[in-house]
Amino acid sequence: MTVRYELVNEIGVITIDNPPVNALSQAVREGLKNAIEGAKFDSSKALLILCTGRTFIAGADISEFGQLPKEPSLPSVLSAIENSEKPVIAALHGSALGGGFELALACHYRCAIPTAEVGLPEVTLGLLPGAGGTQRVPRLAGVEAALDLITSGAPIVAEKAQQLSLIDKVLEGDLQEVALGYAKALVASGAQPRRVRDITIDPATVADDLFVSYRSKLKKRARGQLAPQHIVSCIEAAAKGSFDQGLQTERALFIECRESEQSAAMRHMFFAERNASKVEGLPKETANREVRSVAVIGGGTMGGGIAMCFANAGIPVKLLEISDEALQRGLQLIAKNYGVSVKRGKLTEADAAARQRLITGTTLYADLADCDLVIEAVFESIEVKKEVFTKLDGVCKQKAILATNTSYLDVDAIAAVTSRPEDVIGLHFFSPANVMKLLEIIRGDKTSDEVLATSMSIAKKIQKVPVLSRVCFGFIGNRMLRQYTRETQLCLIEGSSPEQIDRVMVDWGMAMGPLAVGDLAGLDIGYKARQALSDEEKGEPKTYCIADTLAEMGRLGQKTGAGYYRYDPETRARSSDPEVLKIIEAEAHKQGVTRREISNDEILKRLTLALINEGFKILEEGIAQRPGDIDAVYVFGYGFPPYRGGPMFYADQLGLKNVYEMICAYRDKHGELYWTPSALLKELVQEEITLAQWVSDRSLPFRQ
Repeated sequence: MTVRYELVNEIGVITIDNPPVNALSQAVREGLKNAIEGAKFDSSKALLILCTGRTFIAGADISEFGQLPKEPSLPSVLSAIENSEKPVIAALHGSALGGGFELALACHYRCAIPTAEVGLPEVTLGLLPGAGGTQRVPRLAGVEAALDLITSGAPIVAEKAQQLSLIDKVLEGDLQEVALGYAKALVASGAQPRRVRDITIDPATVADDLFVSYRSKLKKRARGQLAPQHIVSCIEAAAKGSFDQGLQTERALFIECRESEQSAAMRHMFFAERNASKVEGLPKETANREVRSVAVIGGGTMGGGIAMCFANAGIPVKLLEISDEALQRGLQLIAKNYGVSVKRGKLTEADAAARQRLITGTTLYADLADCDLVIEAVFESIEVKKEVFTKLDGVCKQKAILATNTSYLDVDAIAAVTSRPEDVIGLHFFSPANVMKLLEIIRGDKTSDEVLATSMSIAKKIQKVPVLSRVCFGFIGNRMLRQYTRETQLCLIEGSSPEQIDRVMVDWGMAMGPLAVGDLAGLDIGYKARQALSDEEKGEPKTYCIADTLAEMGRLGQKTGAGYYRYDPETRARSSDPEVLKIIEAEAHKQGVTRREISNDEILKRLTLALINEGFKILEEGIAQRPGDIDAVYVFGYGFPPYRGGPMFYADQLGLKNVYEMICAYRDKHGELYWTPSALLKELVQEEITLAQWVSDRSLPFRQ
């Protein structure tokens, strides 16, 4: 049974047993409601709700996402709990999240063990708490604390929850034993049902401009998102009206969020993130290799960030550099980064020091002999990387995993210089590596199942979102980025300004505009990468001549104070530079391009459709396993707005027929060189199949 009821002396104990996370399935909701109603007629004097396993109710049943609601609804269950004439106590352990925490809030008393966490993460799915969370939290914790908790979606520990009056008692010891003791003590004291709905918020505790200022803050922090602003409206209703009026507001706005394209996109990303680590065709019994020590070659920004990823997970790291001076610079950079975390309150000095001690330096390849995983993070040159892997092949122990952090280069060519290509894999971190969640895992032709399985596992251990890619130039992310960058450069030379292009993409939801990103990364990176390509590989000069000219002038972006924009040497604040427009106009003249006015709509379509079309080509070639993997790459690695669901989900929302017709229109206008529609896209349109249908049916084109 998912819900059991038993009488323990004078306490009615309701036990939820719905592994693995006691999700609020229909069976759990029905069992709870039946237990509450059945307890009316027995000799119990109080009711105690407990969960088996590792956690309290961790949220909704994800298998019910997108389906019609099944009775009894969660609000009706919570109403039964709150209206019980006998005190109902929730005993929390593990995570009480979403509907699980809303259930606890509907109880009359709440206790928890110290390791328990509570929270309302619905905003991360484009939703808001729909069972009274926005009404009960501000009545207990205060309006401002409720705004912070619910709009962030972040969980808080039991001690913090107690400070906010969200939990009444933190108890040490065996949960069932101490919770029963707490329930008995309440009965002995004559405690009565204590309903949160009966609390009135004192208007004097709410600053006059609180809601206006909080909305303004959210416009920056959660730019373009619907749910956070609706959460503010719900909490404002709690502060200014009755509980029932607030519930009506919450319900109406919850339904609006649930039916929105934003929530559909964010729910898609929830599943895309979960599915990304699943490798099709990889036997479940594949063994993982043990990774107890790691080496990183290269102590620059990327190498240092990678070293921090493993140190943060408690794994010792050896950092190798070519000289003592370079090594000291790398270690100092790591120390500086940890210092910033301490200054921001994200780490204690003791924690930062402990993590730094896990990172030791060396200049000798021989010192890497016993490492289980070695990650090369040196200059993006195939010859340099081959030289490194030749050395590693000579010193590393058998079964050590040899990984390259290349962004573009051929992993198979790098593996071929070793005597063990089956142990070689690509681990493409994104900068700053200690912050960015994405890890592209590139499987070479000879990479073993063991190495792949271990890489997927270690990615989770260092809290990355792993996405599998096959070998091609740029893999998933940077291969698509080339097309996005191409259209950015063409829009620039054909008539746009850097400010217009960046503004269009940021207003649409991108974390940064493409040209501002170029300045941040450094224009020399793309310039050097192009120098290694043939003229044919580089493409038409008009797709890169502006960027090359700026780089050759020493305008490399933020680090030199000038790129597409000018930057204040102290604050790095960005400002427009009329000189850049002159450079653009001069290059347009050289390339025989007559500049024209380009609309915001054209910029948006050209940049997003370039991503989408290349994404379809990546799918048809089998470079990516599934559309959701591509979406995960772009949301977690390239600042694509999660509330648009990634390029491939966005294509389905636009309608594949519309996408195909727009690409064909650009082909007719600009030529086939850049705008030949993907064969997969064309096939799906002809068959009237969505990407979602294509994923679920292996008999469809390109899925056999």
